[in-house]
Amino acid sequence: MRKRLIQIFGFLISSLGWVFVLCTMRMDYWRISQIGGQGGSWIIKVAWYWSNLWQDCFTDSTAVTNCRDYPVLWSVATYIQGVRGLLMCGLTLGFFAVVLCFVGMECTYIGGEDQTKDKVLFSGAVFHFVGGMSDIAAYCLFINRIARTVFAPSVGPGVLRYDLGPPIFLGLVGSFLILFGAVLYAVTVYYIIFRETRVVQVYGGHTYMAPVSKGRTMYSGYYRPTGLYESDYYSARSKSSQPSALSQTTPTKISDRDAFV
Repeated sequence: MRKRLIQIFGFLISSLGWVFVLCTMRMDYWRISQIGGQGGSWIIKVAWYWSNLWQDCFTDSTAVTNCRDYPVLWSVATYIQGVRGLLMCGLTLGFFAVVLCFVGMECTYIGGEDQTKDKVLFSGAVFHFVGGMSDIAAYCLFINRIARTVFAPSVGPGVLRYDLGPPIFLGLVGSFLILFGAVLYAVTVYYIIFRETRVVQVYGGHTYMAPVSKGRTMYSGYYRPTGLYESDYYSARSKSSQPSALSQTTPTKISDRDAFV
């Protein structure tokens, strides 16, 4: 029951994170710069310059907005292309991750046996983790570009110092929710998948096995050797199954004297 609740909570958390990341793809105000009023006063704003992944816009004091869409793909700034590519890769991985985790959850009745479902769920958790890291890399790339201009000692004429907008923070929150959901998925199935791993060591031609768990000794359960030691194992078993020479009874010859009696 606890495993099922953790998986449901992880599904909700990770799905909410992907919704946040998807929303930032189309949100405005990824970066924003404000121009002061008369005499450079910052009390009365007269213009706002802002942009997203698809266009640059200008809004004046009368709330009239004029936008210029970015040109074709190969003429867009390099960092914009990088951010787009990383986000799209992350969303693609997230789609497959959600499907795999939905199939592998304990509360669903698809996906086969429990062991198979656990492996599918673990694969989905890996997809979640990789997709979340891809999204974080995209936002960090955009932040680095803005920070280089903001903290530069001097900028060229006509270069604006932009501030970070709400989509950046929303996307980072969504990315960390995705990672948190992936961790919740993994902790519910990691021990189940890898608990049957046995360590086989060979000493002087004999094979020994490490105990599987605390509740079982190395002599409990069953063990089937493979490879080089299989023939030796079964030959030893066949010999041990045969009766020994001491256990065999031999017929006693009756002498003539005993027969007469």
